[in-house]
This record gives sequence, C-alpha cells and structure tokens, in this order.
Amino acid sequence: MRVILKETIDTIGIAGTEWNVAPGYGRNYLLPQGKAIIATPQNRKVMEQTKVKLELQIAKERKIAEEMADKIKKVVCIIKAKVHEDTRLYGSVTTHDIKESLNSQDILVERRSILLAEPIKEIGEYKVAIRLYKDVEPEITVNIIAEDAKEK
Repeated sequence: MRVILKETIDTIGIAGTEWNVAPGYGRNYLLPQGKAIIATPQNRKVMEQTKVKLELQIAKERKIAEEMADKIKKVVCIIKAKVHEDTRLYGSVTTHDIKESLNSQDILVERRSILLAEPIKEIGEYKVAIRLYKDVEPEITVNIIAEDAKEK
C-alpha cells in the first residue's frame, strides 16, 4: 500500500515522503491516526502544495534536534549497580536505566531512542548514542560504578 506521510515517523520516514507500507499497518494504524494518506494523484498534488510548509517544519525540527544534541554531548550518566565479582554486574544496565538517569538530569528522551546494542554487564565507562532525529545521534558517556563505591 503506497501512502504519503503527513508527519515524521521514526520507523518509516519524514513527513511529505511517499512510502510503501504493509496494508494492515496502513489501514489499521497510519490512516485512522491521521499520520498518512493514500498516495493517489490527487493527494500527491495536495502534498506538493503543502511541501514548502513541511520543509520548514523539518528544518525547524532538525535545528531543535541539533541544539539538543549539543546539550546532550556534555552529559555523563553515573549509574550505580550491584557488583557480583570484580567488574561483573549482578544484572545488567539497560536502556531503561539510562533513560531514568537522563530523566533525573532533566533530559527527556524516549527509551527507544537510546541506541544500546546489548545490555551493559560490567562496570566501566561506555559511549552510548541517542537518536534525536534522522542523522542526529550524539553520544553520551555512561559511567557504571559499583553500588558501594565512594563518590569522588
């Protein structure tokens, strides 16, 4: 099913672009939610007319994301975890833990925006990317320390 996106959807694409999606996804989610319209010649003409407005919106969203990226690059998340042996953790540090640490620093991000390939299972310092917008992925420093360690 060919649809034209009315708003940016992370998993699909940017507003104003035409995409081929699964019929069920388009019919049951995108169309009823008003996030897309069926790609017909008439709808393509309407979207061409609103394309300038969408391009301004995309530029504004990108600028906001880049400003937030500059702010986030300086962030260091310190997460305390229980240690089993010298460096191995009892559990693991996941995107949820990183999100909570960022929230405590007044930085609001979605959990799915945190690009962590696999849970962290040892203490140490890690670089974790956060997707704020397409091609805007600043890295933050995540510092995992033992729960009973003294802070400097």
